[in-house]
Amino acid sequence: MASLALLWWAALISVRVSYWLTAPAVLLISLFTLRVFALMHECGHGSLFRTQWLNRACGFLLGVVSGMPQFVWSQHHNFHHANNGNWEKYRGLYTTRSVDEYAAMTAAQQRMYRCKCSIAVAPLAGLIYVIFNPRFTWLKGSFALLCHIAKGKVAQPALSAKVHAATFQTRYWKSRQEYWHMAWNNIVLLSVWILMCRAFGILPFFTIYLISASLAGGAGIILFTVQHNFEHSYATDGKRWDYETGAIEGTSFLILPRWLNWFTANIAYHHIHHLSAKIPDYRLIGCHNENPQLFSAVTRVKLSQIHRALKYILWDTRAQRIISVAEYRQQINPAVAVYRA
Repeated sequence: MASLALLWWAALISVRVSYWLTAPAVLLISLFTLRVFALMHECGHGSLFRTQWLNRACGFLLGVVSGMPQFVWSQHHNFHHANNGNWEKYRGLYTTRSVDEYAAMTAAQQRMYRCKCSIAVAPLAGLIYVIFNPRFTWLKGSFALLCHIAKGKVAQPALSAKVHAATFQTRYWKSRQEYWHMAWNNIVLLSVWILMCRAFGILPFFTIYLISASLAGGAGIILFTVQHNFEHSYATDGKRWDYETGAIEGTSFLILPRWLNWFTANIAYHHIHHLSAKIPDYRLIGCHNENPQLFSAVTRVKLSQIHRALKYILWDTRAQRIISVAEYRQQINPAVAVYRA
């Protein structure tokens, strides 16, 4: 956190001197923000500290820094862990389409879907995911809640606002606890935005903030996607789903440089993480090295292969695996696929 604060100070000061000095500071802010998100993720699993209180408190703080309401996010993420490989229940951040769903799209919709899953669009997706969506869903849900309470008071004025609020339902949060975690995350973060704008100016602050958040969010989305979408990864339905098979055959092992493993809190050892989310990040490498015989079926994806892995964006429900658009085209028209190749 101290390193991140120092980088922010350097970036905001350097803007007055030269953008060439600001650029490397922004890149480093992005990397440290990515680490903050990875550690926030670990707090959600209760593996960063020994006590639940410390994981909750630190997770909240890291969630503010990364722009994500940690408690609410962790509930959704735990659902992913409970159903990894069961693509009937969880389709990933990009909501991976089945081959039948893709076939039902228009040509324009298919192009949009392929574009959405590309590296080029990842920073925009990251910005929407970590900055826009958490603010928008809170504001939209809160407004709907207030309208619900107001309508309830008109219909049944004798009942308290709390009673009316208890009958409100939304897809943005599932409990009163989730709502207040979301609310406090936004209140604290928006307060920090105001203070930073007053101290350094709206344009310098938000330029650095939005660029660094977009790069960090985009990198996180790419890493998460290729940990589950890669050549013929395990993707089954609920009837045939098996938890351990999902962890071994539906999760990749990313071969990353040591420095990038540090910034991502060793989440590249994702097969270990899915076998047991309670293992802290500093134990993942040791667990992998001590049990090599267990992981022969785990797909290795090198940094240079990530671009290729991102092409596997369709769920073949009949073969029960993830395939590329090129494979889909070959299935429906082998002659056209060969011509296009």
